[in-house]
Amino acid sequence: MVPQTTDKIQEIEKFIFVVTYGRSGSTLMQNLLNSLDGACVRGENGNALLPLARAWNSVRTSPNLRKLHRRGNETASTSPWFGGENIDPERYGRALAEVFTQEILSPPPGTRLSGFKEIRWTREAANFEVTMNFARTCFPNARFVFNTRDHGEVANSGWWADVPVEKVRANLTRAETLYDEYLSKHPNCGIRVHYNDYVKDHDALRPLFTFLDEPFNPDSIAKVMDQKLSHLKTEE
Repeated sequence: MVPQTTDKIQEIEKFIFVVTYGRSGSTLMQNLLNSLDGACVRGENGNALLPLARAWNSVRTSPNLRKLHRRGNETASTSPWFGGENIDPERYGRALAEVFTQEILSPPPGTRLSGFKEIRWTREAANFEVTMNFARTCFPNARFVFNTRDHGEVANSGWWADVPVEKVRANLTRAETLYDEYLSKHPNCGIRVHYNDYVKDHDALRPLFTFLDEPFNPDSIAKVMDQKLSHLKTEE
């Protein structure tokens, strides 16, 4: 049984999540997505999705709660799992997604494409798949954009320049391995794009817009590409 959605989520046609690491050109990607009609793709939120995903996963994977909910029998007040039959993991997950949408994404009226970009998805590698599953399962019509960049360029950019190159490359390789593994399990939920490719040739973005079922507008894309980003380097 699919739980009923609340008004704010029902207003959104698609949720777009940019999955990436720092200094990958993610703010540019954010701006490109926001050039779409009715789009409001927010910036980073400190990985606020992670604790919600963990809470949802703890309920969803609990053998005792799953058994109680499946059977539906009322538990006695003396039971250590009193009331457990009332916990619906799907409804709980959608409620968490609704709160996140209202309080974190806060899409303005008329928004049809909501979401955000975040560089912290893989900081807790053990919880990466949990967070991705939460977003894919609990946000209707979720789409993931895995944004990558040449490792050498990243290593020389922003705060990465203060980190040993070998460590930078290891972190980025780990992140991209997690992206590829998730895409191999769920090939229809996301697409991988490469900063160096689409900055050099805007046509490299066509597959992204096709994946999102959105029109590819070369003039709009060129306009975004020509904009000079004003944020501090440490904010990317």
